[in-house]
Amino acid sequence: MLFLSQLANALVIGTLYALMSLGLSLIFGVLKLVNFAHGECLMVGGYLYYLLANTLKLPLPLALALSLPALFLFGVFLERSLLRTPYRRKMARYDEYVILVTFALGIFLQNLALPVFGPYNRQAPPLFKGSARIGELVVGGDRLTGALVAFLVVGILLFFLYRTYLGKGLRAVAQSPGAASIVGIKVLRMRAVAFGIGITLAGVAGALFGPIFLVNPEMGTSFAVKAFVIVVLGGMGSIKGSIVGAYILAIVESFGSILLPDPSRALAYKDAYGLILLVLVLLFRPQGLFGEKERRA
Repeated sequence: MLFLSQLANALVIGTLYALMSLGLSLIFGVLKLVNFAHGECLMVGGYLYYLLANTLKLPLPLALALSLPALFLFGVFLERSLLRTPYRRKMARYDEYVILVTFALGIFLQNLALPVFGPYNRQAPPLFKGSARIGELVVGGDRLTGALVAFLVVGILLFFLYRTYLGKGLRAVAQSPGAASIVGIKVLRMRAVAFGIGITLAGVAGALFGPIFLVNPEMGTSFAVKAFVIVVLGGMGSIKGSIVGAYILAIVESFGSILLPDPSRALAYKDAYGLILLVLVLLFRPQGLFGEKERRA
């Protein structure tokens, strides 16, 4: 029974991890940039859903649905205001600039949330209250609905990337921006769309994490570390790798927490298992499970 419980928990959390890390992977794959404010964008999504559901008293599905366009526009605004002009002007040391500006953005968002919402934990309402019973296994409604919504969003994202014209344009820019530009794909527009979708995925993950882990200004920090572990484990920019890496990390964390006989100590070490996994990947397979072995010229 303990094995089934931990496996169910790993599958639920792994689906949420996949949603969270896909945004980071998509941004890196298309823009070739690392967004160090990814965790804080996840926090923005958690607070946005909390405000729409608790403060404005909107129906929960509507609150989640309204979060999507708001998060997408927020991501497009960040790309256009902070990243586009230096990119168009071929700024020297552009990669270093992105590291600094996204890191500063994360600090700004976190410190903005502190005076606005306070350092307190907020309980975002789950889409489904209660629990679901499968034989002797009981899964909380917040986790079950969170996983189902995350699974649906990931499925829509995969359909969008592989079956729509805009999605194929994003993949073309990820493979070769120069070649994509030659065949008429607007690279700047694709970059904005990719960044907007990446922020949206992070924000939706934050909204779904809220009922499970609570919402606070620092909630994005630990999740951002997990997202980076997943992206490195799966391979930088690999969509398939991010999904597989998310479930691997969730399984390692879930079953690692029952290795020690003392439950309180085992849970305290849960986050360390992911970092140990990251070190092992960097030592034995630095390109990740599905990453490129050699750097493209």
